[in-house]
Amino acid sequence: MLQCRHLIKDYITGDGFVRAINDLSVNFRDNEFVSILGPSGCGKTTLLNIIGGLDNYTSGDLIINGKSTKKYTDKDWDTYRNHRIGFVFQSYNLIMHQSVLSNVELALTLTGVSKEERRKRALEALEKVGLKDQVDKKPTQMSGGQMQRVAIARAIVNNPDILLADEPTGALDSKTSVQIMDLLKEIAKDRLVIMVTHNPELAQTYSTRIIKLKDGQIISDSDPADQEDEKDDKTAMKKPSMSFWTAFQLSLNNLMTKKARTFLTAFAGSIGIIGIGLIMSLSNGVQNYINSVENDTMASYPISIEDNSLDMSVLMSAMMDMDKEEGKEPGDTIRSKNFANKIIQSISQTETNNLSAFKTYLESSEGKEFQDLAKAIEYKYNTNVLVYNDQALSENSLVQVSPNGLMDRLGMGSMMQMRSQFMPSDINGGNEVWLPLPKSKTLLDEEYDVVDGRMPSKYNEVVLEVDQNNEITDYALYSLGLMDQDELVKNYEDIVNGKTKELQAGENVSYTKEELLNKTFKLVLNPSLYEKKNGVWVDQSENEEALKKIVANGEDIHIVGIVKPKEKTVNSQSMGGIYYDPSLIDYINEKNNSFEIVKEQKAHKDINVFTGQAFSDSSFSIDDLSDEQKMMLAQLSESELMEYMSTMNANTNASYDSNLLKLGVFDPNTPSSINIYASSFEDKETLGDMITQYNELQEVEGKDENVISYNDMIGVMLSGVSDVINMISYVLIGFVSVSLIVSSIMIGIITYISVLERKKEIGILRAMGASKKDVSHVFNAETFIIGLISGLFGILFTIVLNIPISLIVEHFTQVEHIASLPWQGGLFLVLINLALTMLAGLIPARMASKKDPVEALRSE
Repeated sequence: MLQCRHLIKDYITGDGFVRAINDLSVNFRDNEFVSILGPSGCGKTTLLNIIGGLDNYTSGDLIINGKSTKKYTDKDWDTYRNHRIGFVFQSYNLIMHQSVLSNVELALTLTGVSKEERRKRALEALEKVGLKDQVDKKPTQMSGGQMQRVAIARAIVNNPDILLADEPTGALDSKTSVQIMDLLKEIAKDRLVIMVTHNPELAQTYSTRIIKLKDGQIISDSDPADQEDEKDDKTAMKKPSMSFWTAFQLSLNNLMTKKARTFLTAFAGSIGIIGIGLIMSLSNGVQNYINSVENDTMASYPISIEDNSLDMSVLMSAMMDMDKEEGKEPGDTIRSKNFANKIIQSISQTETNNLSAFKTYLESSEGKEFQDLAKAIEYKYNTNVLVYNDQALSENSLVQVSPNGLMDRLGMGSMMQMRSQFMPSDINGGNEVWLPLPKSKTLLDEEYDVVDGRMPSKYNEVVLEVDQNNEITDYALYSLGLMDQDELVKNYEDIVNGKTKELQAGENVSYTKEELLNKTFKLVLNPSLYEKKNGVWVDQSENEEALKKIVANGEDIHIVGIVKPKEKTVNSQSMGGIYYDPSLIDYINEKNNSFEIVKEQKAHKDINVFTGQAFSDSSFSIDDLSDEQKMMLAQLSESELMEYMSTMNANTNASYDSNLLKLGVFDPNTPSSINIYASSFEDKETLGDMITQYNELQEVEGKDENVISYNDMIGVMLSGVSDVINMISYVLIGFVSVSLIVSSIMIGIITYISVLERKKEIGILRAMGASKKDVSHVFNAETFIIGLISGLFGILFTIVLNIPISLIVEHFTQVEHIASLPWQGGLFLVLINLALTMLAGLIPARMASKKDPVEALRSE
């Protein structure tokens, strides 16, 4: 039983109010066909809207199955419309971008009916109205009568208690009107049908009851219903709720009806994404390039810890502070400026590192973190690898290859010696052409490609290094004795003496790979250079004939391969030279220890084997010799005496350790330097932190002598470059982000326009029981779709634009793939665009949810 008690409905106008319903009371039976007649403006549609829960009454009460609606909330009214009310409108009010089946299913979707059940019931409703074969058509493809039948099917699909029809035949011809009225009469057999009409003939023919209104009051009722006892209906009804998928489909179908506008809107919204995407692509590409350079640099510039470390930052700081002395005014006198003292003071701050203790720590369980994180750990020792070429292209066919003797012959040995005082051993090796290969296979694979032959596998095997073009510098060839050193030295002396201005030596030469692979060198062990004479060991390296014999007895070193640096390594522009297997150092140390001179020196640690005297800092004097030694000297020839005196003077300031170093002997547990290689700059920084932790541990344990220091100038410089790139990228992204925000606001405006265009759809949804939140979801789904499409467009266009940008950059810089958008960045841009778009669409969506359903249904 539906009851209206003393209903009053007032509309507020500019000058006051208009009373559309004036103290109206009426009862309706559960199943009857009621027609409401009356002139325009008498309140017929207003009463219908109040009964349907689309409009609220000002006072009075609407009682549904014995339950007052005075305290109904918006959700209660939504539930009431969805479960108990079906609407049929004069203008059909179908959603034009949905199919017939989707229009009918919509009310069931709000109720939460499963997909299978929903389709089944919708088809049954369409069959009742005779449209089962029209399910896939759009309303725009149907006649007016067919659309009204669809509207009726939609109204009855949820099996409502009450069917409300507002001028259902107003837009139809007479024949179609009769068909619709027959259909409504059939429906009225098992439910209440209330129809508003201006056609009294149809009302008389089909209605079981006619109510006439005038000025908001009932003036006649052909079959009034008695008031029954109120029975509170306690039947629980599920509150309607629209799923996101339903809202998504509604919005997607609507957008597809305006494809051109949707595309242009999405493209406009993608402009900000494209700008930021291109910046991120370039930034990522540049950062990847820097990372690759850093990774390659890791092999050439590891963390290097020397046994004696000079803090280069102190030296540089002293030099840079020259112009920073403030507070001094020029006077009448010329004053000295403190510079030399600062430099000497900074040089004097050389620190000694206990590498023996650090090596022990690295190889222990405590240093396992270093072993796990470092790509490789390489140990180097203070020992000279003495190598000669006894088949050199020079006058005497003998050239010292290692240590490189070319600089001494050119008179630059002292300059190189001075440089060695300041530069770390890895950098100082720039003039050498006989160098060690990494012991780590990982470093070998990362640094070198084999051009011909193979990598060395034994101590007496070496490889020749060439550059990317299979070329080797003439400096390396002169140093190796493969070009005439004498000719170069003579030509250099002529230039220095002004005899010529041009370098005559060094015409281009070439070798076949087979010729180079057949070359051999002679390894000379340092102790073999010394011969014991008159109780002391005398150096024979200055004796040409003796040296030739020593070299001839040396062990052959074979070139077994030709290698070149990998193209992307720091050393890809190679000077060239010979690289030997690290096992050669162990072999030399083992052999050197077997010589008599070494055994003698180790047996008498306080006696210098080269002088026969105790180690002393004082200069040599004949008075210090014993009588026996003086008699021995008297028996020497003049040349032998001069050689003896030279040897004595040269070894005056020697020490036990320096003598062992001179003899090429070292302690495997005491390296001269430790190189720790990292895979990335982040790992390198972590390794630096771990060294700091090691130092802190030594200080805590009271072992300050074990604290180590190191320099990482390359790391500081390259990390600074990365910081600059990141800073520039952030600034540019900040500027371009403005366009992203503008694009989002524009999408919000487009959504607002869509709200205005879809006002009737809002009214239809509300009439079927959709809540304000459901309506809001529909428009949030629309902004979601546009935001997603614009984000994907932006990523797609960015990827396409990256191709020509990369090609242009590669053309000018030879750097490949400089513009590459990381997938994480692409995903982030899509998500941030979605977030901004959704945010911009919140206000229009909220406005849509607050639309009055009655006004929305009246809109065109």
